[in-house]
Amino acid sequence: MADAVLFEFLHTEMVAELWARGPDPSLGGQKTSLSVLEGMGFHVGQALGERLPRDTLAFREELDALKFLCKDMWAAVFQKQMDGLRTNHQGTYVLQDNDFPLLVRMASGLQYLEEAPKFLAFTCGLLRGTLSTLGIKSLVTASVAALPACKFQVVIQRA
Repeated sequence: MADAVLFEFLHTEMVAELWARGPDPSLGGQKTSLSVLEGMGFHVGQALGERLPRDTLAFREELDALKFLCKDMWAAVFQKQMDGLRTNHQGTYVLQDNDFPLLVRMASGLQYLEEAPKFLAFTCGLLRGTLSTLGIKSLVTASVAALPACKFQVVIQRA
């Protein structure tokens, strides 16, 4: 439990620091901060993926890799499993978490809904980095319709 609180605090401070440093409140400054957070998440996801047991790295299908993300990787990072995984069987997957830990504290009002994307950028990078280590190139985006629920859309990049 203490690990979860420490991770939430660290994440909140990373977001706050990047937004405090960026003197440019315009869309360009926000995109830069989001890119930095996503990049940090990507590197953490790669490192996490490298520490996985070797037998989990041999997925036959990308659906198996996404199931691994939803169950094992999500539990390792957030101490819970993802609530849902849907696919169109054409390379697009939607991962849903109805009680996303990094959004729970801000779920008390609708005024925080527009602030949510900056708290999801790190996690998008985390997912993309872990998939990259598993040999899957992807594009990950996040959306929030109602706090604290969020959806991550994973689009597999085929060569």
